[in-house]
This record gives sequence, structure tokens and C-alpha cells, in this order.
Amino acid sequence: MTKLRLGPILDDKPIKMTVEVPAELHRALKLYAIAMTRENGGVAIDPSRLVAPMLDRFMKGDKAFAKTMKSKV
Repeated sequence: MTKLRLGPILDDKPIKMTVEVPAELHRALKLYAIAMTRENGGVAIDPSRLVAPMLDRFMKGDKAFAKTMKSKV
């Protein structure tokens, strides 16, 4: 089985945000959650909990954004 790019979901105190996503993206998030459930020994993941870690990983991998963040410090 292929290792998923997203690691374990940390239990951190969240800030509530409401966003709308396209139906196709929601279906993909549900499938990703199913894949994570299988990879993590059957521990179910709610698809909504995937959004924050995915965004975090995306922003950390964006070199232009990292450069912008360094210049603001």
C-alpha cells in the first residue's frame, strides 16, 4: 500500500472557520479519510479534520510563501 502524504492528525485546539468546498473536493476528502482510516488501523477520521493539516502542508511547501514570511519577521 502507498504511504499517504498527510501524517497523523494532531489533537490541537482548533479555531472555528466555516468554508464552502466544491462537491468534488468533498468527495475526495471523504475518500482520503477512508484511506487514512485503513492506513491507521481502522481509526476513523472525519473528512473535515483533513482540511487544516492539508492547508498547513501546502503552505509549508510553498517556497514563495516561505520567502514572504521570512521578510515579514
